[in-house]
Amino acid sequence: MEQPFSTSKVTVEYFDPHDVYKLLAPGLIPRLPLRDLNWQSHAGPLRSINTLHVELLPSGADYSNIFTPLSSPNPKVASSTEVSNPPNRDDGFQTAPVGGRAASTEKAASSDSTLRPPGAPGKERRHQIPGLRRTPYLKVLLVRCDDNDTYKSTTKSEIREWIKTNTPSAGKAGTKAEKHDAFEWLIIHVVLPNTVAATQPRTTGSKAPDSTSDVSKTTASRWRGGSSTLLDKLRTDFNGSSKSAIDRVRQIRIGINDVPYSMLPIVVPAVPTGYHETEQETEAAWADLIAKFKELILSSFDTRVTQYEEDIKERDGQRSLPGWNFCTFFILKEGLARGFESVGLVEDALVGYDELSVGLDTIIQEQAKAGSAEAHGGALLAYTPELKETAQKALSEVAGGQLEFEEEAAVDLQSGEKPKGDHSESIPITSSKKAYRDLILANNVSLFDFRCYIFARQVSLLLRLGNAWSTREELIAKLKEQQELVPRGVAPRTPLPKLSEETESLWYLAEICKRTLEFVPAVSAVMREDIIAAIISAKKHEEDGNATDVTLDPLLSEVVDNMVSSFAFSVAQQILAQTSTKALPIPPSTLNDAQEQKASIPEPKTMMHPARTSSLHGQGGQRPSPSPGFPSGFSDNSPAAPPYQKAGLEELAARRAELYALSRNILEECGKKRGWSDGWSSVPTVGESGIAEMEDISLDDNDGAKTEANIETRLQTSIAGVGTTLLRTALDNKDDFYRLYETLTDKALRHYTVANHMHSVQSSMADLAVLKFHLEEYSEAAFYFYRVIPFFGESSWALLELSMLVMYARCLKQLRKLDDYVNQALRQLLCKAAAAEKDRLQQKSRFRIGLAPTTQYPEASAIAGFLPDLISVSASLEKDITIPLTNLCCDIGLDGPPFYDEGQDSFSLFVDLYSLLVDEFEADSVKLRITSVSTGGAKEIWLQTEKPVTIRPGPNKVRVQSTVMMAGTFEVDQIRVSSKKVLLHYERDLNQPADKMASVVNNPHVTLYQRASCLDVRLTGTKDLQLDQKKSLDLELSTGWNSVKTCEVKIKSATGGLRLVMSEAKVIGSTQATKSEGGAFKFGAISTNSSIKIRFPFTVEQDVLDVALRVEVVYSTERGSFTFFKTQAVPITLSLEVNVQDIFKHDALFSRFAVSTANASPLRLFKSELLESDIFESHFGRAPSHQMMVFPKQPTSLLYKITRKPGVRLTPKTNKTLRLKIYYSVIQDEIEALFEEILTQELKESPMREYSKLVISRILDAVRLRLSADELEKVALLGEVQTSFLKSISWEKQFPGLGNTPEGQEDVTASTLASFILSWIRDHPALVLPNPDPSTTEPNTILIPVDVPPIAIVHTADIRLQEPLETVAGTDPDAGCPTVCINQLLPATLHLKWTRIWDTATDISSALEQDIEFGYEITAPADTWLLGGRRKGHFIIPAVDQADADETSLTSSPDTEADIPLMLIPLREGYLPFPSVEIREVRGGNGEESNSAVGFGQQHCETDYKNLGETIHVVSDRAKITLSLDASGTGGGPLVLECERSGLSGGRIVV
Repeated sequence: MEQPFSTSKVTVEYFDPHDVYKLLAPGLIPRLPLRDLNWQSHAGPLRSINTLHVELLPSGADYSNIFTPLSSPNPKVASSTEVSNPPNRDDGFQTAPVGGRAASTEKAASSDSTLRPPGAPGKERRHQIPGLRRTPYLKVLLVRCDDNDTYKSTTKSEIREWIKTNTPSAGKAGTKAEKHDAFEWLIIHVVLPNTVAATQPRTTGSKAPDSTSDVSKTTASRWRGGSSTLLDKLRTDFNGSSKSAIDRVRQIRIGINDVPYSMLPIVVPAVPTGYHETEQETEAAWADLIAKFKELILSSFDTRVTQYEEDIKERDGQRSLPGWNFCTFFILKEGLARGFESVGLVEDALVGYDELSVGLDTIIQEQAKAGSAEAHGGALLAYTPELKETAQKALSEVAGGQLEFEEEAAVDLQSGEKPKGDHSESIPITSSKKAYRDLILANNVSLFDFRCYIFARQVSLLLRLGNAWSTREELIAKLKEQQELVPRGVAPRTPLPKLSEETESLWYLAEICKRTLEFVPAVSAVMREDIIAAIISAKKHEEDGNATDVTLDPLLSEVVDNMVSSFAFSVAQQILAQTSTKALPIPPSTLNDAQEQKASIPEPKTMMHPARTSSLHGQGGQRPSPSPGFPSGFSDNSPAAPPYQKAGLEELAARRAELYALSRNILEECGKKRGWSDGWSSVPTVGESGIAEMEDISLDDNDGAKTEANIETRLQTSIAGVGTTLLRTALDNKDDFYRLYETLTDKALRHYTVANHMHSVQSSMADLAVLKFHLEEYSEAAFYFYRVIPFFGESSWALLELSMLVMYARCLKQLRKLDDYVNQALRQLLCKAAAAEKDRLQQKSRFRIGLAPTTQYPEASAIAGFLPDLISVSASLEKDITIPLTNLCCDIGLDGPPFYDEGQDSFSLFVDLYSLLVDEFEADSVKLRITSVSTGGAKEIWLQTEKPVTIRPGPNKVRVQSTVMMAGTFEVDQIRVSSKKVLLHYERDLNQPADKMASVVNNPHVTLYQRASCLDVRLTGTKDLQLDQKKSLDLELSTGWNSVKTCEVKIKSATGGLRLVMSEAKVIGSTQATKSEGGAFKFGAISTNSSIKIRFPFTVEQDVLDVALRVEVVYSTERGSFTFFKTQAVPITLSLEVNVQDIFKHDALFSRFAVSTANASPLRLFKSELLESDIFESHFGRAPSHQMMVFPKQPTSLLYKITRKPGVRLTPKTNKTLRLKIYYSVIQDEIEALFEEILTQELKESPMREYSKLVISRILDAVRLRLSADELEKVALLGEVQTSFLKSISWEKQFPGLGNTPEGQEDVTASTLASFILSWIRDHPALVLPNPDPSTTEPNTILIPVDVPPIAIVHTADIRLQEPLETVAGTDPDAGCPTVCINQLLPATLHLKWTRIWDTATDISSALEQDIEFGYEITAPADTWLLGGRRKGHFIIPAVDQADADETSLTSSPDTEADIPLMLIPLREGYLPFPSVEIREVRGGNGEESNSAVGFGQQHCETDYKNLGETIHVVSDRAKITLSLDASGTGGGPLVLECERSGLSGGRIVV
């Protein structure tokens, strides 16, 4: 029988006749295993062998006894003796023996006993099928020879005898059998110190043939006679003479410190040579020996592989010949695979087994097709004897209970105890379970055993490739054991190599799990057929072969199911144990979060991550259990956990999770037969079931039914055939069953978490939730339901999600968690049920157009009653329960435009709701909010029902009403349906852009209009505007048809920076406010069609074109309380602009006012007034006979003469400001008023009278927008307005969403109003703009304050020419412009006078009481005038007594006026202006004039220069000129010969 052995090493056999292995081992074993080998594959690239383990065995050892998993690789031979107790044979003259025997004696007995294996007289008989024996790859002969004489006498012959006996004949081609077990041989000469051989160099010549070291290189001159060394003799005698001969001799010298003193030879060689080998040479010798080991082992391996491949190719080619047997072919090909495995080429070995597995499947398929097994590869056993025996025992147990086996204590199926060393229960898949290879070779194997063996070998190879902790620890243990064989007392030459920790390959471990998932279903079917065939065969044998048909009764079926389930469960648990690794970061168990862990079922070695405590058996620490057949337990110096690996991590976790799921499914199927459900069968069903569940009724008689019932009851409680202790314990009672089911599910869940398989994670969590619910552990069930329900909702598992919500709701209700029961369970349950109903409606609509529905939907009865429960339970909670309306309703929208109520300021909307719930409920209120987002801020209106309404399943129409009126366009942004504390709400942010495809509310837009008869407010600017006071606004309130009992008006600013001065507000009219406070005005009763005007001033922080106010009017009538909102903007910019220009004279001020338009509209100027003040009065010329039109580019000038009132003294309280009042109207306003008046009359008696304000507002908007500046000027000039510009407007689009009119009245639509407007335009192509009469029409007025600038002194300068003035003959001396000649002397006088009447400053008293000195200066261009006389000078204005200050004293008199003579000589011809006069105040005592502007102490003065604009005509003083045209003049020019001057008015002639 084949014994199990470790496949991680090759065997090297050594023959040690001189007992020197103990001296060689300390230097050899530390250098093992061999590393970095390279082998050239015959059918592929170069293969690298990183590590090759070597097993050193003595010659003649029994392989069947030493090849065990835990045996020592180096068992000691019985003839060997311990080094510590050598026999004392030292006489001082002989060479000391080693190992108790002389170097040259006792060779006959030893050679005869060592040339053959013990117990055999000669060579061992080789098996005819290659691959069944494990033979050495290398045979080593260890030789001790101390001198040349001993070599010649005994050693040489001993070596020849060993070579002849143990190696093939040289020069002969080996047979196929020999090549299958090909090996190489090597001679190692071990040299001890203090011997003649130790004094010799390695060789006498150059480097030895085939030597890779320099240790043999020396010179022969150091030896007498040139004699050769022992190493040379050995190579010469045994290496062969050919050039290609392999060097098979190596020499190892043992150092004196490496040999115990008792073993050292005493006699020292007589001829000392002085040779000593260095440490480098010794190390090189060892390296050379290791290299030779690699070379010879690979040579043997290559020979074996070549022969195997040739034989396999030959046998495979004979597949179609009669007698070809697959089992024989399997053994042959497996020999090649084992050869690959032995040298570490595990991947090649795995490929071989995969090919054999495929070959077995092919043979089985061919046999099944042909119906003959003998003709296609040979027949296999129909069944497995062990399975037959187990099945028969199980059948006996089921049929008669335990009575048959009660006397045999060793066969207690319930105890779970097994004989020591029996791993068949927990380790069902292992190649050492049977002598599989012997059975295969003998064709005595079943298909079940065949598949199990192949799978076991594949698993072992994959474990080795994956560097699993089980195989890794086994190899480490072997190495440690091998290293510990170094003899005690001998120091090792080389320190032991440090064992490196290699990480596991998770990909290969995942591949094991993947193959297991494929193997278990396939082998289960094979096992089932195997057992049935065995039982049928037994029954046929009992009936002497007469039975031709054997039926499968329930007893056999139950036994088969139990055995198959037990085997599959054990396989899964075994693989889980073998693939366990510390590299998997398994998260903690969720069971600890859901509940406090109780006692659990026993967890065997195969259940890890983590181990659970059990009340049945104690369990040690949480450590991974060893794989089958390996040491159990961890030493303290075991390797640490490997680092986290990412490669293959998720794949391994996923496959292990599937194995846990497989184990759980097996347990689940076993539990179903006993009535133990996992909970899914009792899950509430909410899906539609059109067919009622049917029950099978037996038609047999009652006795048969009773018998069948007894058998079923017995079967459900029987565990016969279940060989796994864990599974038997779980099936023993319900508690252990559910405990194991829960544990397996939790382990699968945690592995799925690491694998990132979120769907599987949620599925496992759902299984735990349903199980806890089934076991009525509601707290733990609620924990899992809370975590898993959202996933199924997002994954479109609608029915399953509803079922879980029903269970979750029941859990929370049982736990009395009402808040969670309502908010998490019922709320979500109703929403999901409504979503399913909505989807059903959509599918139904698709079905109508030809698409068949494929989705199931929940029944109404399954979710009925939850809504009333939600409403009733929520009443006891503190907070409201909010649910999105769209979750429970669909097809939400507005049904048509607003409905306006007759006789009151209110409107209604109809809301459509389609309830998706199966229960009706009463809503306390239904509210709807419409909002308008504009520049003035958000405006909102709430509408609600007047009384509770009932919302039924399906379509509903609800009317909501509002007593709040606000014109504008709105959109529905909130809907609220309230029932006790349950609030269904819909909200949308209007600031976010709406998606039309995802719109929830149909027809969400609402347009509200202000009816003509409703209460209204109108905001305008005041017609009388005073610029020196705050601007004011007028708010006019009209009641319309409302008979108001109480009214409150609230005015608020809607413009930034606008401040309303409500403290100065006043009510204009007979009706006064009962209370006014901070912009709120309260009034009492106001009759119908009455109006109230409120005027209030305002201020703005910055200039704006218009201001907006928000007005809220809350009023009550006989029909209730109402609210009106309106936001209106009014322009506050001035319609005209006025600029003033002042001209100061000695006794009067002339002011010219330029009036122009401030916008594009022309102005109609009626009249103007400059109102006098206390000190000044104004004078205007003749007033225009007609109204003046002011255009934007043609301003109008108004000239006023201002004089000071005589006899009026100036005091601090004297009003000095004049006021200009202008009466005007704006053409744009006149046009708008004209349109409003005509349209109001047209609509007054028509059915559209209530929409007159709407029509007028739209037309006025068009007028403001479409009338250009040119058209306004045209209207002003022609006095009529053309209406043709209104035809191009699409009026129907201007009136969207018109409301329904009250019953009995004609409906007014957008088309009706559009038709009216177009008809009116046709009837009125032009409108005459009347001229307003100021006496009957109140025009706009503006009062502008005009301040006379205070001028301290006004000087008047006048240059007067002296009379009579000589002028040129022929000119009129009385003409306005005198004519003089160039260089004519013009005597003149500068007349200066002044006045202080325009000095109106209040602080002039100090300035009047002191003299003021001024300086004058006459200037003229140098090329124009030559001035003579006093061009510069000073004059003094005398002081005036404040008490005597009057108009006379403030003006100069002839005594204080100055006349300064001048002489003017014109220097060029033309109209020359008079020289200019500049007057400045002289400051300081040095008489310097001030050139700066008005400053401290400096008086502001003006100069009235009367000669400004006057000119003198200057002509030349020559009448005739005589010229010479030759070049006799200066510079070659003409020469003036004679000049005659013109005569002056006096008749004088100048020659």
